[in-house]
Amino acid sequence: MKHLLYRQRVNRSASVDFVIFVFLAGGAIFTALPLVFAISNAFKPLNELFLFPPQFFVRNPTLQNFADLFTLMRQSWVPMSRYITNSLIIVIGGMAGNLLFGSMAAYALSKHDFFGRHFINSLIVLSLMFAPAVVRIPNYLTIAWLGWIDTYWAVIVPAWASTLGLYLLKNFIDAMVDDSLLEAARIDGASEFFIYRKIVMPIVKPAWLTLIILTFQQLWGVTGSEFIYTENYKTLPYALDQIVRGGIARQGVGAAAALIMMAVPIVVFVINQSRIVETMGTSGIK
Repeated sequence: MKHLLYRQRVNRSASVDFVIFVFLAGGAIFTALPLVFAISNAFKPLNELFLFPPQFFVRNPTLQNFADLFTLMRQSWVPMSRYITNSLIIVIGGMAGNLLFGSMAAYALSKHDFFGRHFINSLIVLSLMFAPAVVRIPNYLTIAWLGWIDTYWAVIVPAWASTLGLYLLKNFIDAMVDDSLLEAARIDGASEFFIYRKIVMPIVKPAWLTLIILTFQQLWGVTGSEFIYTENYKTLPYALDQIVRGGIARQGVGAAAALIMMAVPIVVFVINQSRIVETMGTSGIK
């Protein structure tokens, strides 16, 4: 097998390698253009932001947009630290619950045979086809019935029911966890929870790390404004959105705020991209 791979690598000409490199580099540059444009806008003075036709790159970079943003944040009647704390509560609570319930359900669906198992798997796959907007009204009615309006639970609990993480973990467990290993643990007297915690979860670590990253990216930008009305419970994205709604003169502030909101999930993704690629390849998601 190694000999065949070596022959294939040798037989491919340098010109073909160059063409592939140019194609991939072009695709990477094209994909990065929106990010580069957002970074450029964040450092543009107001006179450049309103140029027509728009200029892609900044000519006279300035930090005034960020200075104005921080000034407005300090003038907020609710401390900005409160908005940040609210976002962290929602993000951490959502990630923890999604990981716990998703991993336990994935283990049961993957390694236990029970009545309705295949039907549940079909429902999970079907749920991935629907956009969140489709279930927005049923979600609101359910949360209102539970009495969670204007609480953190209104945003945290729906994140626990995300089926994307369950689908990722279930497929990863199918591919990476051998049934014979679990049978050996049961013969040795291990409980199901011990098997789940000490055997399954360490093996599927790339999958649940990916789930944490995806959940973080999803919840970091949540405003929760359709459920949360009290200002003390609102999130950082909501606060930044209200700041930039002050009129056309705050376009520079809006560009700086957009860059800050984008930077955090992008950094988290770049640091952990190898685990995400491994999980996507194993789970079958393209």
